[in-house]
Amino acid sequence: MFITFEGIDGVGKSTQLNLLESYFKERGFQVVKTLEPGGTELGQEIRHLLLHRKGEVSPRAEALLYAADRAHHVATRIRPALKEGKVVLADRYFDSSVAYQGAARDLDVEEVKNISLWAVDGLIPDLTILLDLDASLAVERRSKTGAEPDRLEREKVDFFERARAEYLKRSTEERFLVVDATLEIDEIQAVIRERLASMGIV
Repeated sequence: MFITFEGIDGVGKSTQLNLLESYFKERGFQVVKTLEPGGTELGQEIRHLLLHRKGEVSPRAEALLYAADRAHHVATRIRPALKEGKVVLADRYFDSSVAYQGAARDLDVEEVKNISLWAVDGLIPDLTILLDLDASLAVERRSKTGAEPDRLEREKVDFFERARAEYLKRSTEERFLVVDATLEIDEIQAVIRERLASMGIV
């Protein structure tokens, strides 16, 4: 089972992923929790280049760096775990590139999607959980954490609005579960578990 968590920054992906990891483990599943970029040693170096390096990164270079991270991540971590029968929970996957590097950066969405699909050799998640939240609310949430924002998190609200709109456009695909991120943490988790039960997973 390959499950990805998506949404603009500040919607609570990490919180819900951690809760779902515990839920699976309590039921005897072996779980691999990972993130993009940075789910491998190489990925951590790419993550630093993308999010913490001083100076600008051109939109096309940014899209290709994310694709490179994802290609290595899938080949060395995700596919091997799935072949071993483990549940893989990923904080972001190629839908992030389509939303952020495609729509938000004003690159061709289909081109970014095709590069991403090539990079992952066609690996599609079984379930993609999209936590949806108004962009201004998400920015407000992030500001309250006190954490130093990375390069992407410093973007203006309209950047995240474009990303959110693309996410919602893509969410008509059957693999998506869209959850209102204004719900309480436990309520969100209950919606996710209900979907998994309907799929006959847990």
